[in-house]
Amino acid sequence: MILALIVIILISIIMGLVAGNFLFDLALNPKSSKEIIFNNDYDETLEQKKKDDEKWINENAKEIFIQNKKIKLQGYEVKNSKESNIWVIAVHGYVNSAISMVPSCKQFLRFGYNVLMPNLRTHGKSGGKYIGMGWLDRLDLLKWIEYLNKEYGNIKIILYGISMGAATVMMASGEKLPNNVKTIIEDCGYTSVWEEFSGKLKNLFHLPQFPTLYYANLITKIKAGYSLKKASSIKQIKKSVTPTLFIHGDKDKFVPFYMLDKLYNSANCEKEKLVIQNAGHAEAQEINPEKYWRTVKKFIKRYI
Repeated sequence: MILALIVIILISIIMGLVAGNFLFDLALNPKSSKEIIFNNDYDETLEQKKKDDEKWINENAKEIFIQNKKIKLQGYEVKNSKESNIWVIAVHGYVNSAISMVPSCKQFLRFGYNVLMPNLRTHGKSGGKYIGMGWLDRLDLLKWIEYLNKEYGNIKIILYGISMGAATVMMASGEKLPNNVKTIIEDCGYTSVWEEFSGKLKNLFHLPQFPTLYYANLITKIKAGYSLKKASSIKQIKKSVTPTLFIHGDKDKFVPFYMLDKLYNSANCEKEKLVIQNAGHAEAQEINPEKYWRTVKKFIKRYI
């Protein structure tokens, strides 16, 4: 009887570890297929847009590299044709790249600002072994801020991010930022990695948090060096003193719309909220560009 119980426990542990490792590999290994997560069909229009954006980057941007400990980070900077001391650090989303931020970059250039578009670790030409989900990336973002301050001196900085990039800027907001970081704009960021993964487990595999997510968290700590529970935008935004604009589309299912109010209500800094009707995940600026960019510009002008 005791032996049978031990066998059952061992089998349960092994099955849990296998499931946890599968989730870890699916979500955080940059080399694994993400088809299950996105279920995307090939879109020739998007492929052409990416090529156009790559061409624009090659013609207009300067490629730069910095180091954060052993990780080599790469990005692009675009200076405005007019002299400006305002820099936007525009941060891309999950398994995307800095190139995806070109449309936003063009808009900020129209506002008269300079733009830095970093590739998060394991994305683009940046190093790293596992995806940081914003938590490891928040420290890389501090290095990019340090780079701009050393390179250009008396400047003002805006942090802007979409999806995982939005989580990155929110997670960075809880750190000690230089006084010249004036505003933060987050577009469809998640409350925490734990809550986001929990939702995906339920929606994609109809599984509860326990035990799979707990095993995945253990594996993440061992392999990637961080905790899924600790990687929280909400906990960081509570500590922030930087004025923050929270944006979300009300039809977002990938990063659920309800997360907007949880984040906004947790923030103790000066804040504003923008809801774009009928916008899915990361679609807000495409669905209603006029309202989106008018609100963004007005918010920035309030603090710069």
